[in-house]
Parts: sequence; C-alpha cells; structure tokens
Amino acid sequence: MHRFFPAFAIAALGLFVSAPLAAEEPPHPAFAPAPPGTVDESQVVYLSGQAMHSQWRGVISKKAVGTGDGETFYQWYVSIYQIDDTTYRLRYQSPANGGPLDKLEKAKGATLWFPRQDAGIVGAGELMGPGVEQLVVQTHQTGADCGSADLTVFAFDPKSNKVVPAVTLENACDLDAKIVKNGNGATLQLSGPYYNATAPLCCPTKPHVTATLKYANGKWIETPNYFRFYPKAFPHV
Repeated sequence: MHRFFPAFAIAALGLFVSAPLAAEEPPHPAFAPAPPGTVDESQVVYLSGQAMHSQWRGVISKKAVGTGDGETFYQWYVSIYQIDDTTYRLRYQSPANGGPLDKLEKAKGATLWFPRQDAGIVGAGELMGPGVEQLVVQTHQTGADCGSADLTVFAFDPKSNKVVPAVTLENACDLDAKIVKNGNGATLQLSGPYYNATAPLCCPTKPHVTATLKYANGKWIETPNYFRFYPKAFPHV
C-alpha cells in the first residue's frame, strides 16, 4: 500500500514538530482525551491565528481492531486539539465526527475488517490568507481494488466555533500533495494519476499529472482541473 508519510514514526507525543510561527508551546502539555491507540504523527498548527498559547495540534494515530490471515487491521484516526492553558483538548476527531476516515467494519463470516486505511499529515500552511494556518491531511482507504485517496484541508470556523473541512480533494488509487509557500501565503501542489469519466481503475488516462490548488477571492481554484474537489465538504458524506 502506498504510504503517505515519512518512514519514521513519532513514538510519543513529546516528540513534537517545530511550530512554523513564533508563539511558543507550553512545556510538556497533556492531551484530553489522549489520541486512540499509537500516535504516528503530530503537527503544530495555528488554526485560529498566531498569538501566545494559540496552538492547535493535528494528531494521526492507529489502533488495532483484529487480526486475520496473518494481517493486523488498524482503525486510523485524525484528531485535532486546541491548547487550553497546558492541556490540548479534543475539538475534532475522524471517524467519530465524520470524514475523511470511515469506521472499520468486520466482514461477515471472516476475520477481515474493511476498509483498509492509511493516513498522514502533509503539513500546515497559510493556504487561505496570511496569519491563519490550515492543516492538510492525506488519507487512503481500500476495499477490493486500489481504493480512494483523499486530501483534506482542515480549518477553524469562528462563526460555528468548529473545525471544518475547508476543501477536500478525491482521486482513485493515489493522490499526493506538497505545501508550497509564496509571498501571499501558500498553495497546494498536487500529483497523482488522472482518470477521465470513462477510464477504468486499472488504466488511468494519464499515469502521472500535477496540478496546483489555490484559494483566491473566496474560492478554491485548481489548475489544471485533474482532481475532484469539494469545497466545505467531505466527499463520502
């Protein structure tokens, strides 16, 4: 299965990624509740802007749900926390609060769980304007074929006081992304196979293409338009 994140795994929440902005994180913060299972990645992000003690954290973790045919099946989680004094408090979690991950289900009459999952953090960047960051997460879910790859840009909505999808991109089999910083903030550089409306999963129309996703004048713009995207929504809902 394609792996979205670096080969090394973050074994404990104390091994933090350095914050891209100047505000400092409190030493030895707690997490309430703790992320499920084993932490794989953890990323500081400033979803509500830069200020003292304004950090949020995106955490990727996984928990074994069972074994069968020599394979261990994992439920993956995306958890987003907001700092409160010296404690990170959970504000959003997938699959409990919806996409991008589904809840694993056991196959009838077999010790198998589906969908198979994978997840990773692309990074944090000022994709929607200066001073406020968004968190970019990659997920991949498969059944009997190559499955579906999603990119979710998470943002904080001050009106609803909730963590929400600013935009989600979806592609068959694979979809990678890189945050590219520029003078006005950042854009997403996308890459993966391109399928037209009639192409079967075995045979992409183009095996590898690249595109750029940017936010301008209140809307998301993809150039060229290779990958499906859903503003303010998850594609599986």
